[in-house]
Amino acid sequence: MPAALLATAAYAQSTDQVADQADALPRSVIEAWRPPTLTITRYTENWAALADPALRQRRWTGPLKYVPLGSPDRYLSTGLELRARVEASDGQTARYWRAMAHADLHLGRVRLFVQGLANAAGGIVGGSSPVDRTGVDLVQAFADVTVPLAPGTTLRLEAGRQLVSLGSERLVGTRYGPNTPQPFDGTRALLDSGRVTASLFYLVPVVAGPRNFDDGRSRQKALWGLYATRWLGMGHAARIDAYALVYHDRAASLQVAGLDHGTGDERRTTLGLRAAGQAGRAYWDGEAMVQTGRLDGRPIHAWSLALRAGRRFPAIPGKPDLSLHADLATGDKAAGDGRMEGFNPLFPKGKYFGELSPFGPRNLIDIHPALAFTLGRINGGAVQLGLTAMAYWRQSRGDGVYDIPGHRLHAASAGQARFLGKQAEAVMTWQATRELALTASASRFVPGGFLVQAGATQPIDLVAGEALFRF
Repeated sequence: MPAALLATAAYAQSTDQVADQADALPRSVIEAWRPPTLTITRYTENWAALADPALRQRRWTGPLKYVPLGSPDRYLSTGLELRARVEASDGQTARYWRAMAHADLHLGRVRLFVQGLANAAGGIVGGSSPVDRTGVDLVQAFADVTVPLAPGTTLRLEAGRQLVSLGSERLVGTRYGPNTPQPFDGTRALLDSGRVTASLFYLVPVVAGPRNFDDGRSRQKALWGLYATRWLGMGHAARIDAYALVYHDRAASLQVAGLDHGTGDERRTTLGLRAAGQAGRAYWDGEAMVQTGRLDGRPIHAWSLALRAGRRFPAIPGKPDLSLHADLATGDKAAGDGRMEGFNPLFPKGKYFGELSPFGPRNLIDIHPALAFTLGRINGGAVQLGLTAMAYWRQSRGDGVYDIPGHRLHAASAGQARFLGKQAEAVMTWQATRELALTASASRFVPGGFLVQAGATQPIDLVAGEALFRF
């Protein structure tokens, strides 16, 4: 786990005590305090320490992050994200704009959180979809209440619309990379005893529409289950996650069963175990998932493995970070055998394999060595460069290849080869200020044997630039 996330976790545990004493913080505490890491979901950030006026004066955003409403545990926190992105590929230039503002109202143990979304897109080949452009809509609106059960143990009950991130986001993510995130309507009960956290939930995905205020809960899909985490080591340096998820799709595409048309009822259970953490300069994140159930009456037997491991070298110029990523997701062995071995990633994160993600994690084997390092600083902001090489194969010759949402790109009959292609990507980021980050990337994918047999012989090039402002 990155050090910034560890610091945030430690900070989150202590903010209740800080809030109670905020009107009498010693100068040493004020000088040592660091703001929480800004997150994608935003509602996990805790700004209660800004009850102390001296802390609010340290940054121009302070008065916006904490608006006092009487007592220290009654306050309003606000935030804003503005993102502009340009992508050039195959002679076409696509443009994306997104704005998301939120308000987080704390009234003791009760909290109300609201986040709006406005986005637009243009120049997309084939036209834009609601994932690119949904207009003005409500992306989050929920209420929660925290109930103390014992010293150091709380139960938080939530209901409404939320962005939900479970673990590594391999199965349930926010779809933050694309222009329209993926919220859910539902309820959650979250138990937190410090070393152990557990979430029991029932969620229905929100389907984005093309017009203003027309996003609504799906009538087709639902997800429920339990996700638990046991923190290990000092400062939560390592974790073990265990989970059981049940996914129901009343009209799942039967393309994954080798058929070209039709839908069927899918009820799929995923059991998973994840271990992640860091020890000194090394870090790791490994996950194993098994899926059972039925799709249109056919039994499901699928599985997936994922590994991220690396080491940082802070004593070397540039502070390089060398890592290896590898994934395996099963595919169907034969369309007519009555069994479904294809893995379903459910609601995965967007840009799953980087800025250019030609495939989704279905019937796939991939290996990604990566190197990241710091080039230097400009006006105090770090300039970082990440280099990644990628190679992709089909896990099963009896199944085709799919994109991230699960649409089939090529059927199994398109070729006999396993190799799908290779890719190189470079991403440079400059944290210009605490609120503004500028990113530029260049990616190239070269088709391999299977895609050449399928007739997709042309390389894919993507050059992108992005400006992200948020507080």
